[in-house]
Amino acid sequence: MSHPVDVHVGKRVRHRRWMVGMTQQQLGERVGIKFQQIQKYETGANRISASRLWDIATALDTPISFFFAGLDADEAPVEAVEGATRAPADFLGDREALDLLRSYYAIPETQRRRLFDLAQVLSDAA
Repeated sequence: MSHPVDVHVGKRVRHRRWMVGMTQQQLGERVGIKFQQIQKYETGANRISASRLWDIATALDTPISFFFAGLDADEAPVEAVEGATRAPADFLGDREALDLLRSYYAIPETQRRRLFDLAQVLSDAA
């Protein structure tokens, strides 16, 4: 059985890889391992060693702390935030949500702010 922290870190690896538009094959090549191992890391089936996590963080151009964001003090993934109960517990594992997020940040900042305000009004009305 996978430890919740290993699953969380794996999901964060997948999230970051999707955000930078990299395939498992490309990440594996940069880190020096096969893409099947990346798959196992991303599902939490295999634990990522400290040195391997360092290599992955370097390949994905992100700090190591990125992979642990969202963990509470008891080292269990934070499943829900107060007031955000309608959002799925693992929205970072949802490809559609990540595509939406990537598209959102591709919009110029002034238009992005307007879109954000519109989304807040729509969610308040729902």
